[in-house]
Parts: sequence; C-alpha cells; structure tokens
Amino acid sequence: MLPKRFAKYGLALHPDKTRLFQYRKPGPGDKGDPPTFDFLGFTHYWARSRFGKWVIMRKTIAKRLARKAHEIWVWCRQNRHEPLEWQQRRLTSRLLGYYNYFGVPCNYRAIAQLYRSVRNGWRYWLSQRSQRGKIVWVDFKKLEELFPLPLPRIVHQWL
Repeated sequence: MLPKRFAKYGLALHPDKTRLFQYRKPGPGDKGDPPTFDFLGFTHYWARSRFGKWVIMRKTIAKRLARKAHEIWVWCRQNRHEPLEWQQRRLTSRLLGYYNYFGVPCNYRAIAQLYRSVRNGWRYWLSQRSQRGKIVWVDFKKLEELFPLPLPRIVHQWL
C-alpha cells in the first residue's frame, strides 16, 4: 500500500532500506540483548522504565554523534582566529540546534557528550592561537563566564 501512495507523489521507497518487522517487547524466555534498530538519527531499543515496565527508548546513533563532534572540531580549527564573541554565537547556534532535535528523554548522555566534545575542542583550538602555551582550565572557565555555551538539556517530553 505504501509504495502506491508514494508513487502518487512521484516518490519511491528504497528496497534495501525499507522493511517491515515486528518489534515486540522482550518476553520472559528471550535470551540476549533485545533487538535494536536505527531510524532518523536515533537507535531505538527496549529498556525497563523506573517503574519496571518495558518501554522503547532512543539514543543518538554513535556514528552520528562522533561525526558531529568531529565536524565541530574541524570548524573550531578553521575559525580559531575569529573573534571570541562570533565563535561563541556560532557554537551556541549549533549546540541549540542539536539539542532541539536530539534532546529527547533518555538521550541526555549523548548530548552531554557532544557538549563536552565542543568545550574541549574549543579550548584546544583557542590554545593554538599563539605560541605562548595552552589555555589552562581555570582561565578557560573565566572565558566561559564571558562567552558561555548552552548546557545540554532535554527539550522534548515523553509522548
């Protein structure tokens, strides 16, 4: 049915990327880890809630997270000589966009990991601006007070 509806609008499903499968919660006799699947940038997996019920949770796909961290690392390297205020505005924009999409319940670790990567990368490349030596964390924290980066946060609520 779906291919017909897509064809109506001139679209097609990719046969290798499209499949239908049953994704049921693990039963008492199931052995091993529950199955997972990747969709729209998230790995979906079964886990128990705080109340002991099975729920589907989402976390950022590890490759996507690493790719984004590397992308921002390269950006910091290329723009390290720009004014600090300009850099802070651009990094803030990137982080907020990431939080707005990936800020779902149970994904805090991933967005916090990206935040730490951005912070470390920014400090590293600011340290490379001159030959005087690197910026120590005490000085970087003072710099962050003037040019703060947004802290990771969960934007979306449970459905």
